[in-house]
Amino acid sequence: MYGALVGRHDYVIEEVAIPIPGLPRSLDGFSIVQLSDIHLGLFVGEPEMRAAEDLVREARADLIVMTGDLIDFDPRYAEHLGRLTRRLGPLAREGVAAIPGNHDHFAGIDAALDALERGGARVLSNRGHVVGGAGGAFALLGVDDVWARGRVRGGGPDLGRALADVPRDLPRVLLCHNPVFFPDAAGEVALQLSGHTHGGQVNLLVRPADLVLPHGYVAGLYQRGGSHLYINRGFGTAGPPARIGAPPEVSRIVLVSA
Repeated sequence: MYGALVGRHDYVIEEVAIPIPGLPRSLDGFSIVQLSDIHLGLFVGEPEMRAAEDLVREARADLIVMTGDLIDFDPRYAEHLGRLTRRLGPLAREGVAAIPGNHDHFAGIDAALDALERGGARVLSNRGHVVGGAGGAFALLGVDDVWARGRVRGGGPDLGRALADVPRDLPRVLLCHNPVFFPDAAGEVALQLSGHTHGGQVNLLVRPADLVLPHGYVAGLYQRGGSHLYINRGFGTAGPPARIGAPPEVSRIVLVSA
């Protein structure tokens, strides 16, 4: 009862500073606000969308990223996703970038991506984009979800294709829904931003996800091969509409020159 009535709405803003080798001094302090695993659907609707908008506004973003599982299962909620995206866009000078997660595939990937694009988001499914300009820039990369590999024709993460869109000498930030991809990306990117795990979502005294998720990637900051991984605990819920010991979050990632 607590997890359903209180825990799933006990929102927090988590702020973390991450050093990015080669980041231009002009971009020192650049803020990326991350929303992940919204799961728009039966239990996540207009009240939660308003809460997300308020938290993102409070977090003061230079760039907003949405890292998958934005719709739960029902493609009818794509309209809600488009509406939320339009409301978020004006809150960051660099706008909104987004990638899909496995639930977006379950709901209907075409409907999800179309809603994001109509809402003004830059969809980075195996694509790259340069953030900044002549005074300093970094490469923002995005890949499709690992669930689609072998299940959807041409689907799944293709980091090489995303890298082909950007100059090779820029520091790189990667959006990838599932943190299980981090061993493949480590060494190729300075930072990977992921979601998917919900931080375990329901943790009674212990966090079982620590024992069952690959590499123990559950929530927060990890490092491998000189690269960083940050896992957002997500904003909504999947399965039981409850959270205990894994508060829903909006992340404020501050890039620091290193």
